[in-house]
Amino acid sequence: MSNIEENNVELTEEEVQQNISEQHQIRLDKLAELKANGKNPYEITKFPVTHLAKAIREDFEALENQTVSIAGRITSWRDMGKANFIDIRDGSDRMQVYVRIDDIGEETFKEFKKWDLGDIVGVTGFVFRTKRGEISVHCKEITLLSKSLLPLPEKWHGLKDKEERYRKRYLDLIANPEVKDTFVTRSRILREIRNYLDNLGYIEVDTPVLHTLEIGAAARPFVTHHNALDIDMYLRIETELYLKRLIVGGFDRVYEVGRIFRNEGMDATHNPEFTSIEMYQAYTDYYGMMDLIENMYRTVAMNVCGTDTVPYRGNMIEIGKPWARMTMIDAVKKYADADYREWADDEAARAVAKEKHVEVDSTATKGDVLIALFEEFVEEKLIQPTIIYDYPVENSPLAKRKPSEPAFTERFEYFINATEFGNAFSELNDPIDQRERFTKQVAAKRAAGFNAEVDEDFITALEYGLPPTGGLGMGLDRFVMLLTDSDSIRDVLLFPTMKPEK
Repeated sequence: MSNIEENNVELTEEEVQQNISEQHQIRLDKLAELKANGKNPYEITKFPVTHLAKAIREDFEALENQTVSIAGRITSWRDMGKANFIDIRDGSDRMQVYVRIDDIGEETFKEFKKWDLGDIVGVTGFVFRTKRGEISVHCKEITLLSKSLLPLPEKWHGLKDKEERYRKRYLDLIANPEVKDTFVTRSRILREIRNYLDNLGYIEVDTPVLHTLEIGAAARPFVTHHNALDIDMYLRIETELYLKRLIVGGFDRVYEVGRIFRNEGMDATHNPEFTSIEMYQAYTDYYGMMDLIENMYRTVAMNVCGTDTVPYRGNMIEIGKPWARMTMIDAVKKYADADYREWADDEAARAVAKEKHVEVDSTATKGDVLIALFEEFVEEKLIQPTIIYDYPVENSPLAKRKPSEPAFTERFEYFINATEFGNAFSELNDPIDQRERFTKQVAAKRAAGFNAEVDEDFITALEYGLPPTGGLGMGLDRFVMLLTDSDSIRDVLLFPTMKPEK
């Protein structure tokens, strides 16, 4: 038979490609023969599936000797002459099928023997257990539903290269069925987050993906052009400003699961498009958001994983224990042995940075130096969930200043395994202060050659009055990485951004 047989012979890449080309032609010829005989599989529009493979396994006692109809892709084939065992895989699991000439007839069996691994078939038969104890379906009817024109990756030199797996996720899912579990878990995580927020009275909303101006935030946007309006537009880099407009309008608790686009580099935790969840609650502050995110992580982990202590990249992360909370000043003092409160002025701060061999700009302020020391000495130490709060105003343009210390803001980020997972503020609701910060941001971006503008409409919204508000943005992809113990963001995105093949 012409089905690809499993073997343990290592082939060169050239041999693999030649084999694929030959198989492609063989399968095209088989398809032409099917069409010539009036049996084009692509003309079949449906098949009456009654059971999934997983359900048959779980309900075997009730289904034994009962007739079922299943459908899926042929993934293995054991030829024993007039009787064959094939494995087919549906969306739930693998099922062994026993196909015998005496049951399906000589003509159908002859056609069946010409089919290939990868073909999609429908099977009707009764459920039984083989002598070896494997739950199977004894085929009475079998139908070719779709012809696979390319061979599946072979067992011994199959789809193992990660770049190829990310690029051809459909093949990855066929060759490595366990990969699907990650994305089933991702769906469950998202559902649990929504349930958690919905039960707190939050309303899920949608805001625009295309913006008419480039704001002054640090992230670089992707630019496109709207032909009808003849204007450039920018894919959003956040959902924050529109969500806060809704707080102004009277939605006291809102959130959005939003696709975000940033024209920046890629690494293990960054992809140019990713999913964030931003939530805003009127009449609370950043302490309220600390409690919210800590409880949310604990609840979601328990509901999805059955435990609030999870393995992640070699560490056991104790989500369920109370999270450590430290100000940025205290964290830098503890891990970098540098005390912000002893710095007399900006020059003294820059001298400390030099002493610690940390590069900063010649115009760096005390706040800039504090941030640089934090990034250099502190982040790598934050393995267990840790909230770092009270950030310098220099890098927190949308956070409310601390009334007791105006050089700092009511902002926090939380870190797990030396990585930032989310960011939160007591939201700045002073329109005058906001305009001043936006203006500085925009000036800096324009000096760097960007076409940034102040979002005047957002300022106008603030002038109508934004109540005291707590806001938080979390990266869904990083949370999925945590709960699935995934090394790279590409492992939790079905179709990550890839450089085109030559």
